[in-house]
Parts: sequence; structure tokens; C-alpha cells
Amino acid sequence: MQAFEGNIGVIGNGSWATAIVKMLTETSTQPIRWFMRDESAVEHILEFHHNPKYLSDVEIHPDRVQPSSDLAAVVDACQTLILAIPSAFLHDTLKVLNLPKEKYYVSAIKGIEPHSRLVLADYLQQKHGVPESHIGLISGPCHAEEVALEKLSYLTVSSLNSEFCAWFSNQLRCRYINVKESQDLLGAEYAAVLKNIYAIGAGIAHGLGYGDNFQAVFVSAAIREMKTFLNQVHLEDRDIKEPAYLGDLLVTAYSEYSRNRRFGNLLGKGLNVRQAQSEMSMVAEGYYATELVHLLAESMQFHMPLVEAVYEITYKGASPRRIFKVLAAEHIA
Repeated sequence: MQAFEGNIGVIGNGSWATAIVKMLTETSTQPIRWFMRDESAVEHILEFHHNPKYLSDVEIHPDRVQPSSDLAAVVDACQTLILAIPSAFLHDTLKVLNLPKEKYYVSAIKGIEPHSRLVLADYLQQKHGVPESHIGLISGPCHAEEVALEKLSYLTVSSLNSEFCAWFSNQLRCRYINVKESQDLLGAEYAAVLKNIYAIGAGIAHGLGYGDNFQAVFVSAAIREMKTFLNQVHLEDRDIKEPAYLGDLLVTAYSEYSRNRRFGNLLGKGLNVRQAQSEMSMVAEGYYATELVHLLAESMQFHMPLVEAVYEITYKGASPRRIFKVLAAEHIA
């Protein structure tokens, strides 16, 4: 028996956490532990077998899932823990305990931890002392809503530990989930961060009235910018056309389920950041990532016109129409 084999826990209560719980229960022979901060949500699931706020059509089988509002108990009971909390709230959630170094951690968080300004693999190593070989990542292209509907979906699991990567991938595979394995942990994680920023840009363009022709060229420019950035921060022999990069960017930039695209669309229609956030029931990770990637690129003296355009609109209050007029004229084609 490998050190990572054992109980699996999910930390987070949103739609993506709910979708991951659903996937895991398709094949797991052991109950999935599920930490939810909201005790009333735990009680609701135990009584009615549904998450009251997210993907409420998904049935939570009580014999397969053990929800709890006791984080320490869930961490203690599990050998592998999946972090599925918005990056903005990760620090406050984990500050109440030290993560055991001997356990294994899989990030399902597509953002940068704002206190440390680190992607999650680096955050777990530097702030909690977790060995790099004990860290994995789940990336797309995959929307929780389609998992809930059991539509054929694709995930990428990344880890430098090939044995752990293979084992964990098998925990997710089922009749409607295909999983690709990768060792490009940092590259896949930065790609997951960047695609949310570009999806905000795609949403802004849509809100401004730009059509499909412009969107196609915008996404083409985004994947080129992503490729160059990934080679700057983590040089690797990667194929940018793989699902974890281009595929995840496409689904996030175009899908009706994309919260980042929806957030950008509201900005393009004239709402400010606060108004757009109040219109949404879920967090748009790309908003927080925009400032942090801007600061990282600035420190590297690396020019990212598309990220800078989103940053000027979201953090500087610049006119979306003016910024996209410049972007279209100088940086897209």
C-alpha cells in the first residue's frame, strides 16, 4: 500500500467542491470526508442529501459522503486532501491549523493566494512545509455544472510524483470523466490562473458588443501570451495546445457557465467592479489573480498587454471601451 492511499477529504463547499465530491463517490469504496464551513449546510445535506446553495440537483449519498464543519477532524481522518476553496479565502480557512507534512494535497483552486502572492503549489511548500512530491493539481477543461449533469468531461491531474498522479487520477475517472496525467505542476497551475484573467477580457469584449470574429482573435492572442509567460516562469517542454492550457482557456472564455466571463461581461456593459461582484453568487477568481499577475509580470519586467488591459479596467477604473479600442488596434492581431 502506497503512503498516499487512504481516505480522501474535500475542503470547500462551493459548486466545484460539490462536483468533485460527486466524481469521487462514483468509484470510491470509502466514504468521502467533506469539510464545509457552514454548519447549516452540513445539517441540510445530512437531512435532505443535497447541497442547499450549489449544484442542488446533485444527490449526496449519506453512505458515501460524511460532511462536517470540523476542519481538524477532516484533515486528521484523511491521507489525501483536496483544496477547493476560492483562493481569496484559503489563508483564513487554513490559519487555524498546521497542515501535516506527511499527507498529500491536491489543489482544485484556480487562483493565487493573495497574502503570499503564490500559486498553491508554492504556497503549500513555503507556508506549510509540504514536500513538492506530496502536491497535485486538478485543472480542466471542466465546468462543475456539466459534471452535475454527467456530461462527458475532461480533467488534467498534474503532479511531479507520477505514482501519486496515477493513483489520484483513478479516483476521479468514471463513465463521464476522462483524466489526463501531467508532470507540469507549476505550468498547469499558472495556466489555470491566467485563463480566468483572459476569460474576464473575453467577457468585457462581449459586453462591449464585439463579435465572434474579435473573440477568436482575442483568444488566439491570449494563448500566445500565456505560452510566453509560462516559459518565463517555468520553462518546460509543454504543448500549449493540450487540454490543461488551450482547452481550459477555451471553455472558460466561451462557456455560459464561466463566472469569470460573466464578471467581465457585466464590466463591459458598464457596471463597476463592486456592482458586478454583487450581481454574482460565486467568486470570479480572475479578479484577484489579475492584480497579482500584474505585479508578478511587473517584477519580471515582462509585458503582458492582455493582462494589463484587464488590470487597467478592474483595478484602475479605466474605460473598457477605450482600453479595448487600443488593445484591438495594437496588440490583438
